[in-house]
Amino acid sequence: MATVSNFVRHHFRHFNSAALVDAADAYVRHLEAGGGMLVTLAGAMSTAELGLSLAEMIRQDKVQAICCTGANLEEDLFNLVAHDHYVRIPDWRALTAADEERLLARHLNRVTDTCIPEEEAIRRIEHAILAEWQAADRAGERYFPHEFFYRMIRSGALEQYYQIDPRDSWLVAACEKGLPVIVPGWEDSTLGNIFASHVIRGDVNAVHTVRTGIEYMLMLAEWYKARAATGCSIGFFQIGGGIAGDFPICVVPMLEQDLGIADIPRWGYYCQISEAVTSYGGYSGAVPNEKITWGKLSADTPKFIIESDATIVAPLVFACVLGQ
Repeated sequence: MATVSNFVRHHFRHFNSAALVDAADAYVRHLEAGGGMLVTLAGAMSTAELGLSLAEMIRQDKVQAICCTGANLEEDLFNLVAHDHYVRIPDWRALTAADEERLLARHLNRVTDTCIPEEEAIRRIEHAILAEWQAADRAGERYFPHEFFYRMIRSGALEQYYQIDPRDSWLVAACEKGLPVIVPGWEDSTLGNIFASHVIRGDVNAVHTVRTGIEYMLMLAEWYKARAATGCSIGFFQIGGGIAGDFPICVVPMLEQDLGIADIPRWGYYCQISEAVTSYGGYSGAVPNEKITWGKLSADTPKFIIESDATIVAPLVFACVLGQ
């Protein structure tokens, strides 16, 4: 029977396609040896509906933690409750400035070829999460951004609005697994902006109701130390660049160099899907070996770069890891 994995292994033999197969095979070996995997999400992976493949990876224990941007955290939920109201624009390269103004007038926020509907997606979630923020504020409680999302999902308050199968939501899968999710720089997101506006209005009194990025690093450090103490090697599968990848990979040198913990293992696997040009000075395009000098990877860490579009590559890698 023809499968995605068979197709990939038959046709993907050289260059970036071969790197994809090598990275997927090494991912499987890493897990089979008892290792775990942290996956990072930059770019607009949630609006690209990566949950169609990532959710199953989470359910099958192929992912043990996620680090993502605030945009990826919220946009998976936006898609869950407003998918039928999204507008796709296949000829987006031909849009004029006047066309863009017309989209704005329709309250359609464009991400390449996909427009997120403000009222059905953003404002719908705003109403639900504001109630969570205010409840925490009144109780004097503080939660991480992803924990507020988990609380919304677990409350069932949004289920009446679901417009896709929740099994295709990576955030729902992560919530069901209780997966650690790290969201550095959450303030740089639509709901981060909305939270600030409600603090300014006085709807939420304590700005510290939402826990911060430094606290996320402390959480990640405890998680990494606990996993390492069991002898578990932690791999790093990076989709895109930016803060989603830069932030979590630094936990290892922080523990070793800044805290002086001598027996902290470095990341045991590394793969990056990136379209960034390898250059001097550009971190997102830096080759993996550069990370050795910073104490993030070791000389013998399996290392891969797949220079391609993550919306194409990531589902194929995941299919190979899942044996589909």
